[in-house]
Amino acid sequence: MNSNQTWLPLVIGSVLAVVFLYLALRANRRKRLVDNIPTSKTTGVFIGLVELKGTAETDLPLTSYLAEQRCVYYSWNVEEHWSRTVTETYTDSQGKTQTRTRHESGWTTVANGGEMTPFYLKDDHGVVLVRPEGAKIEPQTIFSKTCSPGDPLYYAKGPAHSVPNSDHRRLFTEQAILLHAPLYVLGHARERADIVAPEIAADKDTELFLISTRSELQVSKRMRWASLGWHSLGMIVSGGASLFVFGHGDGAEMGPVIGVGLYLLTATVGWVWMAYNSMVDLKNRVSQAWSQVDVQLQRRHDLIRALVAVVKGLRDYERETQTELAALRSQLEATPPGQPGPDPSAVSKILAALAERYPELQAMESFLRLQKELADTETRIALARGYFNEIATHYNNRLEIIPDKYVSRLAGLRPQPLMAANDFERLPVAVQFAA
Repeated sequence: MNSNQTWLPLVIGSVLAVVFLYLALRANRRKRLVDNIPTSKTTGVFIGLVELKGTAETDLPLTSYLAEQRCVYYSWNVEEHWSRTVTETYTDSQGKTQTRTRHESGWTTVANGGEMTPFYLKDDHGVVLVRPEGAKIEPQTIFSKTCSPGDPLYYAKGPAHSVPNSDHRRLFTEQAILLHAPLYVLGHARERADIVAPEIAADKDTELFLISTRSELQVSKRMRWASLGWHSLGMIVSGGASLFVFGHGDGAEMGPVIGVGLYLLTATVGWVWMAYNSMVDLKNRVSQAWSQVDVQLQRRHDLIRALVAVVKGLRDYERETQTELAALRSQLEATPPGQPGPDPSAVSKILAALAERYPELQAMESFLRLQKELADTETRIALARGYFNEIATHYNNRLEIIPDKYVSRLAGLRPQPLMAANDFERLPVAVQFAA
């Protein structure tokens, strides 16, 4: 055996091992991404990578091809079984020409298709539009049947022609996302072009766009097993290549040990690199979560300013009106951008009292609109605060869990304080709301 024949398996094995290592680290990185991102509510979706859970809804559902069920996505496939006996000629080890027969069989796809449509993901807070084009979709199997030509399905949903050497058996399968089916969605949120609202859609810079009928836990476990599977293949290839090259003479048993050892060393370095980047990414997501709270606080600040201007338009400047206006101004001064601000319910109480005392406010479209927007903003603040606390808690736990604890020290990461409810401190507003 020449030197090229000796080292060629090592080169091929090394390349395959690197590919398997990459796939293993990618699966692990995606698992950490799924674990790191807290679930958002549909009314609390911010621009960027988000995780959502809800049900698939649409007013114009599709009808699946085989099962004929209402859905938002379906994919069907028809396979036909074939078998044949092959006679082949070969030369044996003594140089003589021999013949032999072997039996071959398999399945060939003879027809397939599918369809998808934009749909709304609905949770207990509202809905958000999802555009599934470009997503990795994990549907559920809703139809599977093997039949012969005597079954009406054979030709009704399959082609009239047959494959060569057909056994005249066809397998019909269909997968779908049914209407009202529970979904797990991880993807990029962006602003819609038609209205002021977010939508989930494909983005070239997003690590993963996933629409799955599995739960978050099932998705995470599947990625973990994928990572372990790729690592196992990498070690087998590394050990096999080393055995082929170094498995001759004394100490031949050390060949696979050397190969597996080198793979594990490379995998450890790769994992540290991946975990380091993952921790830094998680830290940035914590900062992003706080910025979402800050955005809603800025919105609240602007709404209070607008409400003060509306209330000032009242003709009747009674003492109580002036007192409540002063309370509104106090709330405005205590809610500067970037600060947690006062009790979120204080402004709502003041506005409710004003509306009760002055019925003409209820006829003012601007007052009603601002009042509704403020109520929606208070809900968004609560959702954003809950999201921040959830991702910050996960981040702090990562800093304490081994081996992430040691990786986080390399990045100089520190725990993130949580935002307590009393951070929205109550103002001593001395206002009595009498009827």
